[in-house]
Amino acid sequence: MSGSEAELERLTARRVTLIYRLDLIAQGARLTYDDGSAVDMASEKARLEEEVARLDRKIAVLGPAAGQA
Repeated sequence: MSGSEAELERLTARRVTLIYRLDLIAQGARLTYDDGSAVDMASEKARLEEEVARLDRKIAVLGPAAGQA
């Protein structure tokens, strides 16, 4: 496995994890910090969506060209 293939695999796995977290938020999950204070779920959702979009762009650059998969 080349370095770019390993990077692509790592980014794809990270994206799957973030989408899973977004799904949990959509189902009503609530997060808290270590001190017990609540995480602003709207901000967390926006942050995760931005990170998924960033990963999508990186994956598109590293991934196989269209039709070569």
